[in-house]
Amino acid sequence: MKIQDKTMKLSDKTVNILKNFSQINKSIVINPGNELSTLAVTKNILAFAKVKEDFTSKICIYDLPEFISTFTLFKSPEFDFTNDNYMVISDKGTKTSTQFFYADPSVITTAPDKKISLPSVDVEFNVSDSDLDTLFKASRIYNVPDLFLVGDGSTMRMVVKDKKNDTSNNFSMEMGETDKVFTFYFKVENMKLLPGNYRVQACKSVALFTSVNDDLEYYIALEPDSTIG
Repeated sequence: MKIQDKTMKLSDKTVNILKNFSQINKSIVINPGNELSTLAVTKNILAFAKVKEDFTSKICIYDLPEFISTFTLFKSPEFDFTNDNYMVISDKGTKTSTQFFYADPSVITTAPDKKISLPSVDVEFNVSDSDLDTLFKASRIYNVPDLFLVGDGSTMRMVVKDKKNDTSNNFSMEMGETDKVFTFYFKVENMKLLPGNYRVQACKSVALFTSVNDDLEYYIALEPDSTIG
């Protein structure tokens, strides 16, 4: 929905995506159109999302958490993007408003203009929201930092444990069958996914988590000691 006067409201879903993206990178550049993207400063997490809003100008926000916190000052915030240097946030029909100034885009780590392609798809499966939630809960309970995706030529499992400690507590969950032998390592701290069901495609270097229900994708780098074959 294009707003010709550059004024709009943000849906709850878009706000939730912005909150999630702020965990990946505290800064963001929103280009004209209806796609949001972010890239971690360490360049190991890349995410894309399509939203219902159609942004009409380039918006560069250095402190995204602060921007989101600004919403709490208003009952129903409305955003005016008319000025090229800042946006105006206000409650329509009230006397409250704020000017939120844009950042220099050169100081922000931004996602590439085009989505990347996986070098190969060696593993592919679906994982549910409840399974991911259980795995992350187990990681917190055991205070372990690593998430394994393991195939033994027969069964595929996701495991949380500390790979540097052979005697660490671990929690395992079967994900299905596989004819491949592999061990793919993730850091749990890099699993910055919005809750939901995902289709997972992975190779030795990177995994793509595609939301089953929303237009949302995360590319998450695997740890360099991951192996296959």
